[in-house]
Amino acid sequence: MAALDHVVINALRDTDAGEALFSALGFLLTPRGYHTLGSVNHLMMTPGAYLEIVGVPPEGRQRQEVLDSPRGLNGIVLKTSDADATFERLGAAGFDPLPPMDFSRPVTIDGQEHEASFRTVRLKPDFFGGGRIYFCHHLTPELVWRPEWLNHPNGFRAIERIEVESPDARATAERFATAFEGTVAGGAEAGSSPLRVVLEDCEIHIHDGPRDRMRATGIVFDALEGVLDRVAAAGIAATATAPGQVTLDLPDLETTLHCRATA
Repeated sequence: MAALDHVVINALRDTDAGEALFSALGFLLTPRGYHTLGSVNHLMMTPGAYLEIVGVPPEGRQRQEVLDSPRGLNGIVLKTSDADATFERLGAAGFDPLPPMDFSRPVTIDGQEHEASFRTVRLKPDFFGGGRIYFCHHLTPELVWRPEWLNHPNGFRAIERIEVESPDARATAERFATAFEGTVAGGAEAGSSPLRVVLEDCEIHIHDGPRDRMRATGIVFDALEGVLDRVAAAGIAATATAPGQVTLDLPDLETTLHCRATA
């Protein structure tokens, strides 16, 4: 059963605005990274899966795959410890993945520059038309999961679910479960909606909808006061949905965050 590695929010050419918004909401962002493929990013780390803002630099090489992808929540990335084995497994399951790809980005730790390196396997766009799906092997995890990047002023602690829509939720759920080595739960047979693809450390909820799209992510905080105290100044509306739960709509990034307190 696969585990979630990270969730991608695509800011396209507005990485500065995305960085400013999430900082205003009390997230601690890593310094801007510059990938060898022609994209830039900021991470919001947890001990497990993390949030990533990705975009393209204003000059120089610009990754076309990022520019061609939907704005906002648009990437589900699973962990792998062997990208080549994952490529073979996905191919054997009939998914025709793209060949493994290597890239890196510089990271400065204690004044010394290092190279954070990755090897990924991407599923083709026809796997799910609402965003990018791929597996990531962190070759240098010690340069990504750093203790100094885990303490968010707003108390952000974890990602617990991703919500997507599809015209054929059942087929999408089964395809996700096969590719991610997860299980399908819920839906009509269990008398509940949406369908849920259960992974090692989170769930993907798949709703019926007119088109494939990634619509929201569910995240966990120590307490909601850390983010609620900042939403007004950030110009964001917060809607209470249940005790200890609020929804934040980020229209400039076409992203919705369902926020829950641990207690």
